[in-house]
Amino acid sequence: MVAENTQTQMRKGILEYCILSIISKGEIYASDIIAELKKAELLIVEGTLYPLLTRLKNNGLLSYSWQESTSGPPRKYYQITSEGLEVLHRLDITWKELLYAVETSLTGRKETKN
Repeated sequence: MVAENTQTQMRKGILEYCILSIISKGEIYASDIIAELKKAELLIVEGTLYPLLTRLKNNGLLSYSWQESTSGPPRKYYQITSEGLEVLHRLDITWKELLYAVETSLTGRKETKN
């Protein structure tokens, strides 16, 4: 039970970073964000994604625009803002620092049983 809680917290902790990174590549529709996360094996559902996107937008890190769709109602496409790019850059640095810390901590560790 402890391992599952820790795993969940670890995934939650990097989710916003991954979402900002995906959106930084160009404007994108929410279902395409989910597809990118699934491709990276970071599973997420719409019920988790939309509140995160709203929070990122409310914090000034994302904006969106409505675009007509050929197959239904207009779609909301997300873009990263200049403030979002600044935050993403800081998160890139933090990720590299954390990666180094974890890899350094694991060096020489005895293997655990699976």
